Amino acid sequence: MHYHYTEIEEERERQDEKFGVQVHKPIEWLTILMEEVGEVAREVCENHFPVYGKSDWTNYRKELIQVAAVVKHMLENFDNGAY
Repeated sequence: MHYHYTEIEEERERQDEKFGVQVHKPIEWLTILMEEVGEVAREVCENHFPVYGKSDWTNYRKELIQVAAVVKHMLENFDNGAY
């Protein structure tokens, strides 16, 4: 197993600790996912455009892990027959 898979699972566990058990409809999951994707986009823009004066991609990677964890949770809900 690659180390980022472990990080994704750890993020999933962190989300459960923070938010409790989550069972959402697909439209709700999509909203959650798009919020996380927006955070990835913010990191890309702030690191790409000199006007922001930022050159630290650490948060970009963290946000990608969060996106992957949300997608994993969406799949788990689907596979568990949540809808």
